[in-house]
Amino acid sequence: MEQVTAATDRADPSTGELVGRLSEQVSRLAREEIRLAVLEVQEKGKKAGRGAGLLGGAGVLAWFGVMALVAALILGLAQVMPAWGAALVVAGGVFVVAGALALIGRGQLRRAAPPIPEQAVAGVKRDLAAVSERAHR
Repeated sequence: MEQVTAATDRADPSTGELVGRLSEQVSRLAREEIRLAVLEVQEKGKKAGRGAGLLGGAGVLAWFGVMALVAALILGLAQVMPAWGAALVVAGGVFVVAGALALIGRGQLRRAAPPIPEQAVAGVKRDLAAVSERAHR
């Protein structure tokens, strides 16, 4: 009879053993989810860095183009009014455009979502739902 009880004990782990396994598995799962989140954020960061670099280069070239257009506009207006007046008119127009762009940019920043590792968050939610479901059984 003792042999049957010993065999049954080995086949069916105790509650303490099950809790220990659960704790170990949850810890491992949490570490893996954190590792996934870090990798996802790193990949998004690399893509954002490349894009920002290209946009920065384009911005510098566009800046030179805009300055050339501003100079041309001032020189053109200087044909019909004093040069200082032409420069003031063009400067006022540039400030109006800059203000409009600043307002639009501020609105875009307010609507921007924070860089969240969406795959990792979804994985954690699935894992929590699975653990909760099994705990209720």
